[in-house]
Amino acid sequence: MAMQAGIVQQLSSRVRRLVAPNPGPMTGAGTNTYLIGTDDVAVLDPGPAIPEHIERIVEAGAGKITRLVCTHTHPDHSPAAAVIASRLGVPMIGALTADDQHQDRSFVPDEQLTDGSLIAGGDWQLRAIATPGHVDNHFCFLLEEEGMVFAGDHIMNGSTVVIVPPGGNMKAYIASLERLLDFPVSAIAPGHGEIIPDCRGEVEKLVRHRLMREAKVVAGLRQTGPATLDELVVVVYNDVDQSLHEWAKLSMLAHLIKLDEDGQVIEQGGRWRLSLD
Repeated sequence: MAMQAGIVQQLSSRVRRLVAPNPGPMTGAGTNTYLIGTDDVAVLDPGPAIPEHIERIVEAGAGKITRLVCTHTHPDHSPAAAVIASRLGVPMIGALTADDQHQDRSFVPDEQLTDGSLIAGGDWQLRAIATPGHVDNHFCFLLEEEGMVFAGDHIMNGSTVVIVPPGGNMKAYIASLERLLDFPVSAIAPGHGEIIPDCRGEVEKLVRHRLMREAKVVAGLRQTGPATLDELVVVVYNDVDQSLHEWAKLSMLAHLIKLDEDGQVIEQGGRWRLSLD
């Protein structure tokens, strides 16, 4: 069945998916909300506070929702949590970050996550894996009984993740991608898009893509000389539709910050150049 907002899909004996009605260039078909468990249900990434989506979550939970878990606090993933928590009297679990104007300020967790935190239900256990990069409060969650990892915006099916400094960090993102290979992951349940069955293959593909884009940033600076972000993005992202260049500039800036930390580039007066120029 194709992904469709408002339709509950059974992915496994313990996992159901409900797609929020917020499709778009950055969200694909919409944000994936997952319901984990049978008699003791955790809602993972309840998504945007759209009334009809909230009603579908509560209806699908059938009085068995015991907690709300968020991978991170971007406004397409967590705002429904506070609404549902207040309505059902259940706790919110997640982590906070500094408000960089891109965060859901309504999300104030009752339980703060740390790396390795365990969240257990009647027939399931989630292990929190700290995966900073997309933003510094991002966590993935491994459903240990099935080897399925809920990846939020760490990995998306069908598009690459935007890294937004200062909360986003490209060096941390690449390290966090590779960290997933330390766990027995059989499949990735992304925050957007369909299930990804090959974790190792997907991680290796994404790391290659990021390093190739980084090399293109360096090559672009060789071509342009000292350049602003606006001047550089049309060279580095010439394979991406110009309507997405404002988003692309954010990830490009994250690449430049990483290259600066690695001693390869320098920023002066809003222009970036290779450190050897």
